[in-house]
Amino acid sequence: MSKNKLAKFRELADLERVFQPSFEEVFQKDYYLKGKWCSTVFKNDNPLILELGCGKGEYTVGMARQFQAKNFIGVDIKGARIWRGARTANEENLLNAAFLRTRIELINSFFDVDEVSEIWLTFPDPQEKKRRKKKRLSGSLFLNRYRQFLVDDGLIHLKTDNLVLFNYTKNLAEYNNLEIIFSSSDLYSSGYEDDILAIKTFYEKHFLSQEIPIKYIRFCLPSEKDIIELPDDK
Repeated sequence: MSKNKLAKFRELADLERVFQPSFEEVFQKDYYLKGKWCSTVFKNDNPLILELGCGKGEYTVGMARQFQAKNFIGVDIKGARIWRGARTANEENLLNAAFLRTRIELINSFFDVDEVSEIWLTFPDPQEKKRRKKKRLSGSLFLNRYRQFLVDDGLIHLKTDNLVLFNYTKNLAEYNNLEIIFSSSDLYSSGYEDDILAIKTFYEKHFLSQEIPIKYIRFCLPSEKDIIELPDDK
């Protein structure tokens, strides 16, 4: 491991509102903050929004700047990545931003029923091969996990460069009769204006520099509806 990474890990441990539980703390058991993030960490009862696979936390930080009346948690397993967002949030004293270092497969150990209002998936691994559909963060396996802690008809946002992942997610939402609020296979040519969507991640800037269209979809996830996976021929 490089000295730079080691330095980031040391600094990350000292930053406020950064949580790095061990695997043993949360595997098949609840984290001590489950159901208590807003009251204990943010000291309010404002809506809670997650960025899953947050990378450097550009969306977590950007949204926290724009919406002081909402709370944001960026989740990623890579400490060297979330260090950047966590450091910026601390430098700017963004009291409504926090970071959680964990595997997203363990997400249900951290959040309780109706605790989260929205989920952002910003440029997740598309897991393009059909046999890897279960690993897609916008797939049925994960959507069924999210609805256990998302408010009824809570929002799922997906922003991606990958057409396979975009089409899969859109088809899955349609197959399950989920309400799609907005979708575009070329966001910045759609004419749709939204300050949140204008936030650009490190990866997004890279894709745009290569003239790759950015795709976006926003849909509602009912808490009582079991999400059924697409048949293999779809």
